[in-house]
Amino acid sequence: MAVDIKIPSPGESITEVEIGNWLKADGDYVEMDEPLCEIETDKATLPLPAETSGILKIVLQTGETAQVGDVLCTIEPSDAPAAVPTPEPTPAEPAPTPAPEPATAPAPQPESYAAGHPSPAAQKLMTEQGVAADTISGTGPGGRITKQDVVEQSTPFAPTLEAPVVPSAPATEAPAPEPPSALPVVPAASGTREVRRERMSRLRRKLSERLVSVKNETAMLTTFNEVDMQAIFDLRSAYKDQFEKKHGVRLGFMSFFVKACCEALLEFPTVNAQIDGEEMVLHDYVDMGIAVSAPKGLMVPVIRNAEAFSLAQIESEIRRLAKRARDNAITPDEMDGGTFSITNGGVFGSMLSTPILNPPQSAILGMHNVVERPIAVNGEVVIRPIMYLALSYDHRIIDGQQSVSFLVRVKEYLETPARLLLRV
Repeated sequence: MAVDIKIPSPGESITEVEIGNWLKADGDYVEMDEPLCEIETDKATLPLPAETSGILKIVLQTGETAQVGDVLCTIEPSDAPAAVPTPEPTPAEPAPTPAPEPATAPAPQPESYAAGHPSPAAQKLMTEQGVAADTISGTGPGGRITKQDVVEQSTPFAPTLEAPVVPSAPATEAPAPEPPSALPVVPAASGTREVRRERMSRLRRKLSERLVSVKNETAMLTTFNEVDMQAIFDLRSAYKDQFEKKHGVRLGFMSFFVKACCEALLEFPTVNAQIDGEEMVLHDYVDMGIAVSAPKGLMVPVIRNAEAFSLAQIESEIRRLAKRARDNAITPDEMDGGTFSITNGGVFGSMLSTPILNPPQSAILGMHNVVERPIAVNGEVVIRPIMYLALSYDHRIIDGQQSVSFLVRVKEYLETPARLLLRV
């Protein structure tokens, strides 16, 4: 008896999904727990595994919208089909080689009067360009030289060092006309010009709507600052091996930024707040969103209560969530409820950018690449690894003084990382 595979609930409050790409074809044999297709929601793309082994019968096609609990497909339980052995090829006797036939010369074709003679348009162009008729091979009817032949094959006469013979002129000689300029030859375009269309995923469509909504419905501004990363570089160089040996995870930059932002958010709570109608919602905790580039687009998994995490715990959680996002295994619940976000364009080489808000959050921090730059330290010019930071914020709820002070405090924590560990 066929087993109905129904659409599961991807997360709390989600009742509708869209069928993404089918990973198996109708009539295929599938194994238990083998991914069948992708289920797309407004926040994530999730694989749907087979609940049993058997023959697949697809009910809902790619692009269809369905409710949680609808039958997606059925599987007729059966054993795996036996592999058909491939017969070994029997050696065949070589076929006798036929004797070559004597080559026959092609019959001579009678020469046409048109052969080698240009058409009127071709003659005009040859005269303008100074092209000899015997340098052009005609491809028109009967071998006639066409205008296109002149354009493609023309080579103007080469200049000679001998003086031209000038015929005797009549008593009243008219001024010689100026030679016309040669017509430009337009080269043919090279390369392909194919156009293809791809279906936008539900996640991408929803993301597009949210980004437009942010630009239209918030008073978004961005403030910038720079961070001297030398202290963090020195700390990592001194302890990264011991850190990895003890905690089983590498000590990266992101944990310092998460920790610095958490400390600063507790000091400036409006940066960690949200607008709900006519009310301002404040949080005494930090649910930190970390933007991750996944195969299906940008995803922002959330570290719950990040303010209570150590550097090692932050690094471990970032690695776990990033892997789930890249494997398309992350759930909407793991991306809901963030109060603040960090995005790192520096991994792609970005020097400076303006990050866009992740609604309903009111602020987001943008990290960028680290570049050695000359700066003044105690009256001397030194070379230091510098990163530019950008804080985008909703001016409806966060004042300029609060946003600037928050970013300055983040800078102070990063330039003196001991304060993060001692909380001073």
